[in-house]
Amino acid sequence: MITLASHLKCRKTSMKPKRRSPRSAVPPAPTALPPEANPQLAAAVQTIIDTQLEQGTPPETRQTLDRLVAAGHSPEGARQLIAHVVVREIFTVMARGAVYDEPRFLAGLAKLPELP
Repeated sequence: MITLASHLKCRKTSMKPKRRSPRSAVPPAPTALPPEANPQLAAAVQTIIDTQLEQGTPPETRQTLDRLVAAGHSPEGARQLIAHVVVREIFTVMARGAVYDEPRFLAGLAKLPELP
């Protein structure tokens, strides 16, 4: 009678090591695409920012824009930084099934120019 232990012992001694093909180097991580890579998405995000600035809701968006411009960023550069926070919040809501969290959004704005 062959037991599992004797089968495994026999199998270990009769097996030859497999030849492995040489592994190729891990490809570098893709670089982030600029917002211009998807003009519809960039336009939608800019519309969100425009609406927040026009309506003053939340007022921290205008305050952040003014703070970044006063710190030396161009208005367009400041808007791009704010866009990062908007996109992160949209991603969090869509990908994780979370609800919009205004305190999380405002915390992201407060950290700028450091990106989330």
